[in-house]
Amino acid sequence: MMLRDAVEADLGGILAIYNHAVLNSTAIWNDTPTDLANRVAWLRDRRAKAYPVIVAEDGGEVLGYASFGDFRPFEGFRICVEHSVYVAQAARGRGLGRALVEALFEPARALGKKVMIGGVTAGNDASLALHARLGFIETARMPGIGIKFGRRLDLVLMQREL
Repeated sequence: MMLRDAVEADLGGILAIYNHAVLNSTAIWNDTPTDLANRVAWLRDRRAKAYPVIVAEDGGEVLGYASFGDFRPFEGFRICVEHSVYVAQAARGRGLGRALVEALFEPARALGKKVMIGGVTAGNDASLALHARLGFIETARMPGIGIKFGRRLDLVLMQREL
């Protein structure tokens, strides 16, 4: 397994992981799967902002990916980013999530970022534990602010100094 910057040829694998999470989990609070054009625009937007998209791949297969973007679109938040990390279901439990998130720290520092934020659905114990092991601390718990699969969801915000 290797980590590297994503290229457009990886977007099919990224799309499959993303849409699986949309359809089968509360990791992404969207109900509708997206298409390849959306992921192309997303990758191009990340590149335009010099924000990384990192993939974990093995034998040409995308097993997971991570990126970060602006936390909020106001100048006062320019020192922080919010990251996302997704691992294909068949590749979970092998340390890919940890490696992908860790690979985001240096690019964020290089851009002058001081804080990385993760938004995790309460009840996603594996993600909460991963973030805690990486030094993220819970700083907010927002009850019932979302809905998916017909139920209200709580959001846990975790942050880590870079």
